[in-house]
Amino acid sequence: MPASLQKLAVDGAEMAAYFSVPEGDGPFPAVVVIHHAPGVDQFVREYADRLAGEGYAAAAPDLFHRITDEMVEQTGRSKRDQLSDPDIIADVNAAVDFLRCHARVDGERLGITGFCMGGRVVWLAAATNPYFKAAVPHYGGNIFVPWGAGEVAPFQLSDGINCPMLFHFGEVDANPSPDDMRRLDDELTRLGKPHRFYAYPGADHAFMNRYMPQRYHRTSAEMAWARTREFLAEHLLPVPVG
Repeated sequence: MPASLQKLAVDGAEMAAYFSVPEGDGPFPAVVVIHHAPGVDQFVREYADRLAGEGYAAAAPDLFHRITDEMVEQTGRSKRDQLSDPDIIADVNAAVDFLRCHARVDGERLGITGFCMGGRVVWLAAATNPYFKAAVPHYGGNIFVPWGAGEVAPFQLSDGINCPMLFHFGEVDANPSPDDMRRLDDELTRLGKPHRFYAYPGADHAFMNRYMPQRYHRTSAEMAWARTREFLAEHLLPVPVG
C-alpha cells in the first residue's frame, strides 16, 4: 500500500497529512482519520494503513500544525488544549477537499473516524461537513464543551449530522462516561439520526491503542475493528452487481 506525507493548504498555511491508498487506480472510497492527543503517531498511521488494506484511501491530517513546541513551552498548555473548533473545522474541510479532488478517490464516498480527541472531532465534523456518508468516533470525550474560539459545543450542533454514526465506548471510561453515552444516544434518537453505540466491558479510554499497554484491551479492540469494517463497507463500498 503506497503511503506518503502530503501538504494540504488551509488558511494560507500548509498542513501535513499522512495519506495511505490501496494499490490500483481506483477510484476508492476514502476515510479521514483524526488523531488522538499524541498526534499522527505510529498508531494513527497504522490505522490508516489498515483502512487502505480494506480498500479505502485514508488521510490523517495533523490538526496541531498551527501549534509549535515553543507555544507549548510558553503557555504551559498541551497542543490539544490549544486547539480551536473553527480551526479544526477548517482543517477537516481541507482534508475533505483534498480527497474529493484526488484522482484515485471517489469523492462521493467519504467517511471519517477518530480516537479520543479525534472522536470528538468526528462528531463536530459530521455536524458541519455535508460530504460524510459514515462517521465512527472512538471514545470521544468533551463533546459537550466548545474548544478555543468555538461558540457552541459539538453536542449543540448534533442536528447537522446527516450520516449514520457508529460510536465505540469503553465501559469503564470516565470521559466519555456511561452517562455521557446515554445523553449522546438520547440526543441522536430524539433527532432521528441513525446510529449504533457499543460499550465494551472492561475497556477504558484508548482501548484501541496497542502502544499503550496499560489501556489496550485486545478483545474490545478487535471487536470494534470488526464492527467498523462492517459499518464502513455497508455505507461506503459499492453494491456488488449481479
